[in-house]
Amino acid sequence: MAEGFDTRVGAYAVVIRDGSVLLSHWHDHGYSGWTLPGGGLELREDAPAAVVREVREETGYSVEAEELLGVDSIFIEPEHRFPGENRRLLHALRIIYRARVLSGTLTHELDGSTDEAAWVPLEQVPELGATPLVQVGLKMAAIRTAVSSE
Repeated sequence: MAEGFDTRVGAYAVVIRDGSVLLSHWHDHGYSGWTLPGGGLELREDAPAAVVREVREETGYSVEAEELLGVDSIFIEPEHRFPGENRRLLHALRIIYRARVLSGTLTHELDGSTDEAAWVPLEQVPELGATPLVQVGLKMAAIRTAVSSE
């Protein structure tokens, strides 16, 4: 194993409207799944600005980050990182906000790490095979679905 580790900081949004959650369909390196809209911070970008930018890029909506729900911290072992990535331990910090839509129209991202966006009824979330980040975000937002009872 290579010495040291990598750190990735991302900002994500829990956006609920009319009993549905806004999700992005992530696809990268042959893996895919429904997840919270969001992603990595850019150089000199703070987390609230990053979550607004990422949600706009992935879903077409302009949002306002209303409340910091929490920070999720996970470690990804070198052997579980994507092919072509540095083979060191990855510490991923995921800053999760509650956000609300200000304007926009649901739009799918082109040429990015997501290929679809959708409003998913909360009761259907468990059937999606969503990424664990969805469960984490909904739990932080205290929104109970069958997926958060595992």
